[in-house]
Amino acid sequence: MNNILVLGGSGFVGRSVCDKLVERSNGAGGRITVPSRKPARAKHIQMLPTVQLVAADVHDPLQLRRLVQGADAVINLVAILHGSEAAFERAHVALPRALVAACAAAGVRRVVHVSALGVSEPGAAPAPSLYLRSKTAGEAVLRAAPLDLTVLRPSVIFGEHDRFLNLFATLQAVFPFMPLAGARSRFQPVWVQDVAQAIVACLDTPSSIGQTYECAGPQVLTLQQIVEAAGRWSGHPRRVIGLPEALARLQAGMMELLPGEPLMSRDNVASMRVPNVASGRWPGLAALGITPASMEAVVPGYLSANQGVARLDRWRARRP
Repeated sequence: MNNILVLGGSGFVGRSVCDKLVERSNGAGGRITVPSRKPARAKHIQMLPTVQLVAADVHDPLQLRRLVQGADAVINLVAILHGSEAAFERAHVALPRALVAACAAAGVRRVVHVSALGVSEPGAAPAPSLYLRSKTAGEAVLRAAPLDLTVLRPSVIFGEHDRFLNLFATLQAVFPFMPLAGARSRFQPVWVQDVAQAIVACLDTPSSIGQTYECAGPQVLTLQQIVEAAGRWSGHPRRVIGLPEALARLQAGMMELLPGEPLMSRDNVASMRVPNVASGRWPGLAALGITPASMEAVVPGYLSANQGVARLDRWRARRP
C-alpha cells in the first residue's frame, strides 16, 4: 500500500491525512496523489515529499479512472455541508458510484471512505436532512461493490484550520451575543489529527476491511457548550442564546440568501436533530490503537490570543 490516491486531499481533513501518509512512508518510496481542480489553492500540501498534486476533476468519470490506475488504495474524503439536492447527490452518491466503476476498471480493491455519524442504518427511517440521506446512500453504493472497504464515521472535526471553532470564535469577537440554532444538539468533537491517524492506520490493518469505525472524541457536548468554550478560549466570551427550531430555520434561510457559502443552512438545522455522537454499535478509535484528544487539550493552543499565529499580532501592531 505505497501508492495512495487521496480524493479531497487538499481540504481540511486531507492536509492532515497527507501529513500522516508522508510520515508513514518514511522515505520508503511510493507516491501520494492528490487531485484538485484548483491546485493553486492547495500549495499547503504541494511541498510535502512524495505528494503529487494533480490538476483534475474527480467528478469526471474518465479523469477519475486515469487517477485510480496504478493506485494501491483510494482514500475518499470528498464531502460538502451545504448545497442543493443535486449537489449532495453529486458529491456523496455519484462520486462513490464513479469510484466503484473506476476501481473495477483498474483492478483496485482497497478503499477507505469517510462518512459521518448520524447516517441511517439499513432498515431505519430516512435521516431528516439531505446531507445525512446522501451520506447514507453513498455508503450503500460502496458497501454493495466488490471492494475491500473500510468506513469511518466521524463526529464534528476540530483542528487548527477548521471552519467550526474558528468561525464561532471570530463571530464572538465581533458580536455582543450569539443567537444559536441547534443549541441543544449533541456532538462528540474529534481532533482532525486523530481522524487522520485512524484513516492511515486502516491501510495497515487488514482486520479493518469490512469494518465501520465511529470516530469520536472523549466528551459529549451540546453545541452551546462548544460555542461557549470557543468564546472563552479565544478571549471573547459571549452570552449564547439558543433559538427554537422555527426561528433557527428562518435564520438559516436568510443566511442562504447571502453571497458565498452560508454559515448555516436549513439542511444543517435538520441534520442537528440527529445526535452526532457515537452509537456504540461499531468500534471506535481505541480499536485502532488511538486515544482521542479532548478539545481542552488542543483548541486553546490555536484559539488563544497568545498562541498560534496570533502570538505575533502584538509585533505587527507596532509596525508603522
